[in-house]
Amino acid sequence: MIKLGSHVSMVKPDYLVGAVKEALSYNANAMMVYTGAPQNSFRAPIEDLKIKEATKLWTANGCSMDDIIIHAPYIVNLANTIKPETFEMGKAVLRNELIRSSAIGAKYIVLHPGSSLSDTLENGIDKVIEGLNEILKEDFDVKVCLETMAGKGSEIGYRFEHLAEIIKRVDYPIGVCFDTCHTWDSGYDLNNLDEVLKEFDEIIGLDKLHVIHVNDSKNIIGSRKDRHANIGEGNIGFDVLSKVVYHHLLKGKAMILETPYRDGVPPYKEEIERLLNVSI
Repeated sequence: MIKLGSHVSMVKPDYLVGAVKEALSYNANAMMVYTGAPQNSFRAPIEDLKIKEATKLWTANGCSMDDIIIHAPYIVNLANTIKPETFEMGKAVLRNELIRSSAIGAKYIVLHPGSSLSDTLENGIDKVIEGLNEILKEDFDVKVCLETMAGKGSEIGYRFEHLAEIIKRVDYPIGVCFDTCHTWDSGYDLNNLDEVLKEFDEIIGLDKLHVIHVNDSKNIIGSRKDRHANIGEGNIGFDVLSKVVYHHLLKGKAMILETPYRDGVPPYKEEIERLLNVSI
């Protein structure tokens, strides 16, 4: 079964119920939410999120709670070696998101590895490992999935080797979210998808890959800019992205669209329909 959905909103007063209804309106069987605004740490109480009602609605439509993906807020930067207060705040925010994700019943939370700012990439990676080891010792039942990044600025995670190093040195199981736009922008040629997946498997292991963000890119390969495009309207192209969705090595993994709105309107129903109607 293809598990395909999109980012959906989770806002008051309906919270998770509203998110589920939005996803179902796109004929999705997977979805991704932020448990609050991605730019800050303010969060509504867990008891306000209407989790039981949302779970009942989602599962009644044949969907699995394993395919509700949580995305950690952008403000978490565990790679920050410059400001200890920012590092400590990031740990506290991520810990809270893990608690909230567990309460929702999600299995995976996607996390940007972070940026090393004016420090070296190596020191930034060391700091990410330190932060994750401190947080994950509490034994949460939600798995952190580090996202492949485009490599803009001082971002960590634009090479598979960065993520492999973190996974190797974190004492607890973590995984990966493969973003097609980011991976393309960082220099991996998805026209040669089999070769890219082979390299991923050799360096990280496909058993660590749990979530896929399916996005086209406004940029040429290797630009390291991170600008998403709608499916089939960017430099990756529809044919390549459809091969990602249907690739036998990616079967059963939750695939999430994060493509831009058109004139303020989400494009997800049409994009999901188009991808699901591919003849393979």
